[in-house]
Amino acid sequence: MPLVIPGINSNMGSDKGEWLNKLAGKKISDSTSDVNTFAKKDLPENHRVLRPGDAKTMDHRPDRLNIHLDEQDKVKDVNFG
Repeated sequence: MPLVIPGINSNMGSDKGEWLNKLAGKKISDSTSDVNTFAKKDLPENHRVLRPGDAKTMDHRPDRLNIHLDEQDKVKDVNFG
């Protein structure tokens, strides 16, 4: 079982499962135009969208939502860090 230290490695009250339920299978866009898209403005301020093969920094930020897309630019997974 991992060690959980409040304020150090928590995800600031956000839940991965909740975000995955909201985003899975959707495309991220500037605005919500239909049920298959999710507006960037509705994401947490501290987020990044990662496509397959994208370069990314390895710094760990527990409050940052990482949104992983598949080859069709649809959300396949999310995590914090």
